[in-house]
Amino acid sequence: MFQKNDVPERVTSSANVGITQRLAAASSRRPRRTLAIWGLMVLVSLVLVGTSLKGLTTSSHVVGTTQSSQAESLYNGVVGSARQKPTDVIVVSSKSSTASDPDFKALVGRLETKVGTGPGITNVVANLALGSPLVSHNRHAALISLSAATDADIKPVVQAVQSADGIGGFSVAVTGDHTVSNDFSTLATSDLRHGELEFGVPIAIVVLLLVFGAVVAGLMPVLMALLSIVVGLGLATLIGEAFHLSNFIVNMMTAMGLALGIDYSLFIISRFREERARGLDKEAAIRRTAATANRAVLFSGTTFVIALFGMFLVPTNVLRSLAAGAVIVGLVSVAAALTLLPAMLQLLGDRVNSLRPPLVGNRPDRAASGESRMWRAFIEGVLRHRLVALTLTIGALVALTVPVLGLHLGQSGVATLPGNLPSKEGYAAVQRSFPDQDPYPVEIVAEGGSPATRGDMGRLEATLASDRRFGSGSIQTSADGNIVALTVPIRGDVVSGPDVAAVRQLRGDLIPALFDGSGAHVYVGGQTAETADYFNAISGPTPYVLLFVLGLSFILLLLAFRSLVVALVSILLNLLSIGAAYGLLTLVFINGVGAGVLDFRRVTAIDAWVPLFLFSVLFALSMDYQFFLMSRVKERYDETGSTTEAVVGGVASTAKIITGAALIIVVVFCGFARGQLDMFQQMGFGVAVALLLDATLIRSIVLPCTLSWLGARSWYLPRWLNWLPKLEIESPQDAPRKPDPHPTLIPVAVWATVGHATSAHLHRLGARDGN
Repeated sequence: MFQKNDVPERVTSSANVGITQRLAAASSRRPRRTLAIWGLMVLVSLVLVGTSLKGLTTSSHVVGTTQSSQAESLYNGVVGSARQKPTDVIVVSSKSSTASDPDFKALVGRLETKVGTGPGITNVVANLALGSPLVSHNRHAALISLSAATDADIKPVVQAVQSADGIGGFSVAVTGDHTVSNDFSTLATSDLRHGELEFGVPIAIVVLLLVFGAVVAGLMPVLMALLSIVVGLGLATLIGEAFHLSNFIVNMMTAMGLALGIDYSLFIISRFREERARGLDKEAAIRRTAATANRAVLFSGTTFVIALFGMFLVPTNVLRSLAAGAVIVGLVSVAAALTLLPAMLQLLGDRVNSLRPPLVGNRPDRAASGESRMWRAFIEGVLRHRLVALTLTIGALVALTVPVLGLHLGQSGVATLPGNLPSKEGYAAVQRSFPDQDPYPVEIVAEGGSPATRGDMGRLEATLASDRRFGSGSIQTSADGNIVALTVPIRGDVVSGPDVAAVRQLRGDLIPALFDGSGAHVYVGGQTAETADYFNAISGPTPYVLLFVLGLSFILLLLAFRSLVVALVSILLNLLSIGAAYGLLTLVFINGVGAGVLDFRRVTAIDAWVPLFLFSVLFALSMDYQFFLMSRVKERYDETGSTTEAVVGGVASTAKIITGAALIIVVVFCGFARGQLDMFQQMGFGVAVALLLDATLIRSIVLPCTLSWLGARSWYLPRWLNWLPKLEIESPQDAPRKPDPHPTLIPVAVWATVGHATSAHLHRLGARDGN
């Protein structure tokens, strides 16, 4: 389709060939072998996922020893190992019959027998005698307690309950740990199917068709993303053999795989088509793309992965699992973009532009090359009134940030689930008939101390019995008398903010006052206490995570653009867009503004892990666009010496790609927001609005106006920092690169994950290439 340029491409010596060029050359030299290797990895991953992806959990717990885990261990010493605490309860109720009636007893007996024969179900207990704690005060309802080993074991119980519900006028429901976890897992799977796959993928394809104007080019990024997701899930399966992973890792890997896989392919395919439009032949276009877009992908992917490593500082299984999923799929997406995509471009060549749809189809040379006249006209118009545009835009973003002052953190529990789910129906039944019978009581355990410890525990029991937040408790003592345990029901949803606040007051005020001078070590356990420990585990490391992400971003920006001002401005603008996202999150979900229109449930608190996860992910993703845009701006500035012209040219040549890439990520995470799980609604909405603001207001107005207003001061670097190495994101087009005396190890780290050379040889390559 294109003729080779009459001007021969400058021959680059092997000493100047970087890692991405070597990868692209090796992959495109034998493209079918590369495809076969990736095909084999996909097959192996499918087998692993189909046979070994199990043991995932929906529970949120703290990794390591906590006060609640110490209380649990001591409590088990009191009740004895032979007695296992119930995990779930069945609620049987009737408006006309009581627990003394034969039909009531018969139904409870049948359920007790049927449920007790199920795999993994033990300690099935029903007691309909007068005065039994398993019978309600009016005797129109009764509980059947049981212990399930796993979430899978509770499924036959749920089926038995649903089969018995409504028969003979009886209402039968079930709730508890595994019932709730099973419902969360079911919703996560449903949200994945209806959100990311049925909503995100089709709209992403439409966006790609609009960007590329060709069916083949539009479908290639989706194929790359799906391959990255499958291989990433295979790797996660292997990791899951050694670590307890959250079930939500599957949702995260799917969303991030779609977002990163499509974005990276979009950057590379766009650059390949642009180089072909400039007249380079296929092999030269692949080499040039490898030296520019591939390097940008390597740098962006490395930055994304390193930024997400900050989440491992937080000792909770949910955040670590989500971070692990994002890191795994990020590495695989980079590896696929640097190896598989060059091989596919080698095989397809100009057929990548095949099947241009009507209306949206464009000539490849027009669609892929040069600047966008529309974006140039837009940015020139904005810069003519830059102070007005800057003031109005920053003012709007600050106004959107203000509602964050009302942000409250919490945790999604059974009360946040849709009302038609088994666990929610069972929870409502327990609250109606057994307001004082809590399947998740607070467990207060005292170890050691004086013989008066039991008396202190008795006074605590009396104090809590008069507190409307708690119920009447029971005291048990270990055989040797060294451990005293008080079990007290707590009213409401055990993971709600008021219940957590009650436990914190119990730990911080009541217990120290009552046990002062006793010498006893007192621990508070139970699910509400676990939730309090979970909040502490997230809030404690938060300053270190923020420092890690901000510090890393600043250092990478400083090294990439050798400008103190660009690094500081970039950090501040990212914080501005994230602050606006937090404000909108608070405004919609807590204040309820627009929640009904968007079909979101209004909540009293945002899930505790969401803001911190949003911060890391948004910083990592926005760095992609920052490096992609600023590398073009810096390139134009080096050519023209004019910051304003550099900004205009940089935005005009990248805005279409950045907008398309951001829109794809927005669409993918809108799939999350369309789900029924509150936590994923919040995360999806937060990512979507933040990236939308970042790719439009920040990249198209605030950043260009700021740099243009600062002028040459934008590139200020103190003399005492001149020793800093420069990380070239894209190779210069006209001259061979000089060796960098200060090689960075960041791309080398990613290169090592691909496994193409030994670390010593990689270090030599990095020193020779400036990588």
